[in-house]
Amino acid sequence: MDNPFEDEQIKDIRAIMASEGPAAAAAKIQECLDEQNNIPLNIGITGESGSGKSTFVNAFRGVDNRDDGAAPTGCVETTMEATSYPHPNYPNVILWDLPGIGTTNFPADEYLQHVGFERFDFFIIISADRFRENDVKLALEIQKMKKKFYFVRSKIDHNLHDAERSQREFNAERTLQEIRDNCIQGLVKQGVESPQVFLVSSFDLHLHDFPLLQQTLERELPAHKRDVLLLAMPNISLEVISKKKEALQDKIKYLASASALAATVPVPGLSCAADLTMLATAIAGYQVSFGLNTESLQNLACRTKVPLADLRAVMTSPLSAKKITVDLIFKVLCFSVADLAIMAAEEGFRFVPFIGIPIASALSSAFTYKALSTSLDMLAEDAQNVFTKALGLNTAV
Repeated sequence: MDNPFEDEQIKDIRAIMASEGPAAAAAKIQECLDEQNNIPLNIGITGESGSGKSTFVNAFRGVDNRDDGAAPTGCVETTMEATSYPHPNYPNVILWDLPGIGTTNFPADEYLQHVGFERFDFFIIISADRFRENDVKLALEIQKMKKKFYFVRSKIDHNLHDAERSQREFNAERTLQEIRDNCIQGLVKQGVESPQVFLVSSFDLHLHDFPLLQQTLERELPAHKRDVLLLAMPNISLEVISKKKEALQDKIKYLASASALAATVPVPGLSCAADLTMLATAIAGYQVSFGLNTESLQNLACRTKVPLADLRAVMTSPLSAKKITVDLIFKVLCFSVADLAIMAAEEGFRFVPFIGIPIASALSSAFTYKALSTSLDMLAEDAQNVFTKALGLNTAV
């Protein structure tokens, strides 16, 4: 969906183009893109020792507990200071593994000062069983400081497994509702008004309440940080993949504008080279966002126990699971007679007096917009196919 603020930025770029020329307008476009790509998002993850904080941090970042750069996990408190874990693909998104409040000997207000609460956009308070007095004190103190917090009940997969083994007539939904009700009742008794509790398995984020948590965070974050969260989010549903596509589509207009500006420079071949480089950079970003780069696919295969070859078999785009280069982009996107004709026409018009530059700019912009939109469509479709295959879903889902 178009953001009115971004539409205003496009108007500013056009005004700068008219008054200061293409170089200033190009600088403004780059400033807009850099601003969007570097918006910080800091998430504080806290809870008592053994609650599953580190595993949650790793899962959210798409990192296995055994990978390099993973937050260390264990049955005892492994975090004594606030430790930052940047998202591997979006370093502006940082999850902070915070020490359990019970291990610091600080009261709740001093604890928040100790971990530097000002930098966090919101907090997630995790428990593996029931939320205790320290969790509630911390939540109430966070609320006083006008920050958002969310209760996450972790290790739900263990609870369901134990219930299935011990109950004669096991019902998963009933068991989940009993756990949820028990947590909510405990929090209400301790003074938390209308608490929301999200039941999560860090090993299967697509199950239970994590999609609901994602929707809640997206709804309650400031508008300029929603896409930041969305693009860094693992592919937990077909809806998330669709929303990622919308967010990435919305940025194409900036790249098309940059392409138009490059076409105003009367140097043979410059616009084409600039366009292909820009396309390669943008499409590599799409690939990472959708988890279609080789590393992400290998991690998904490992997590879901679906062979990598089976995941690759459902991908139809030549841009998936490949190293994105200018040569690959040229082969994939510039093979049609129509595309080649547009590029040739653009080169020719650039040297026609008076009307040539505007026409070349329009052709360049149209080509870039079409190429990026086509690539985005292909990669989004592959992401949906891979997600469906990895989770063994019906194609009708």
